[in-house]
Amino acid sequence: MNSFELSARAMSAQLIRLNTVASNLANANTMSATPEEAYKPLRAIFKTAYDDAFKQSGRSTVDVDKVTRENRDAARVYMPSHPLANSEGFVFRSSVEPSEEMVEMMEASRQYQNNVEVLTTMRKLMSQTLNVGR
Repeated sequence: MNSFELSARAMSAQLIRLNTVASNLANANTMSATPEEAYKPLRAIFKTAYDDAFKQSGRSTVDVDKVTRENRDAARVYMPSHPLANSEGFVFRSSVEPSEEMVEMMEASRQYQNNVEVLTTMRKLMSQTLNVGR
């Protein structure tokens, strides 16, 4: 793996993380008839990917191993006039916490931006190195 590939893979992982946050926020206030049907937040699970020559280079990056649903209970809300209300008048709201998702989004966005900065810096350094010989 070269440095460009390392950053690109990390950026790809953060993009998947941002997509899960977007999906969670889009479903934050959805309602359902049963707790099992209620939307549960998605989470990207990362795994470390080591360079083949890790012992010599020390290079590693991250990949998304899988995207899972969190095992959270849905909030039970009394809304007898809601079309999805059960016989007791309750509906079940998704277990997404918007403030938690915003923190997740800011962190993923910063990690993505950090990798963009790494790529930009590497490109500048390579350009300067080529210009030294002129």
